[in-house]
Amino acid sequence: MNKKKIDPESSPWAPFGIQLRNFREARGLKLEQLAPLLECSPSHLSYIELAHRPPSRKLAELADEALGTGGTLLLMWYQLKNAAILEGFPEFSRYEALAETIRIFEVDVITGLLQTRAYVTALQMGSVRQGATPQELAEERIAFRLARQQVLERTPPPLVHVVLDESCLRRFVGGRDVMVGQLLHLEQLSARPNIVIQVAPFTLGEHRMFSHMATLLTMPNRKILAYGEIEQRGYIDRDSKSVATLIESYDRLAVEALGQAESLAFIRAVRRDLEWMST
Repeated sequence: MNKKKIDPESSPWAPFGIQLRNFREARGLKLEQLAPLLECSPSHLSYIELAHRPPSRKLAELADEALGTGGTLLLMWYQLKNAAILEGFPEFSRYEALAETIRIFEVDVITGLLQTRAYVTALQMGSVRQGATPQELAEERIAFRLARQQVLERTPPPLVHVVLDESCLRRFVGGRDVMVGQLLHLEQLSARPNIVIQVAPFTLGEHRMFSHMATLLTMPNRKILAYGEIEQRGYIDRDSKSVATLIESYDRLAVEALGQAESLAFIRAVRRDLEWMST
């Protein structure tokens, strides 16, 4: 039987269909074998793969579970459904879901992969109260952020190395209870063998290597991609020379920042100060 080719530009849902088919075939499954696991008919599944019908969120979730994709399809579903996500970010999150190593520097707020539900909700609801974001869009962004975190539960999980500027720990988001829960979450994540969290204290001064957030992704083919953001846009840098410069700067930052044990003690001290303030 001749396999119908899918034009990735034929429909907004075509990339989802292509990826779904690729995952299915990589597992050696036929439509008739996968469809019952997704609670649909083989013909309906075929229509989705050919981008003739959009998938439901439930189908994306079931497909991720059945195919062991680490949440990639649900991420794509959110990306395609929510056109208001920062331009450039959907492409980045697809790479992030597959990366073997994720290196992040963050300033001002806890990086998204490490946020608690209460923390990300506080950030988004603050935007709603200011009139900058509709309620429905904020709820979609919360769900999208939490779905991204499934990459941490992948088998095998990626190596995640995060350097947080001290401002991330000091910015009071959502009130005392939210911050205490968020800092405790960082302490718990630090116990995982694949997660390293360091703190770049204010005392680094001019020796802090970055002024803005930066992310480096090492892909399975060993290619390293860089991601950054400017106003209303995210961008991926594939240029080997500029990426090499970022890698060097990140490595120097990791040396200058507090060590892993010192960073954990620093985070714990900030949390305990907040708990003490409440009493």
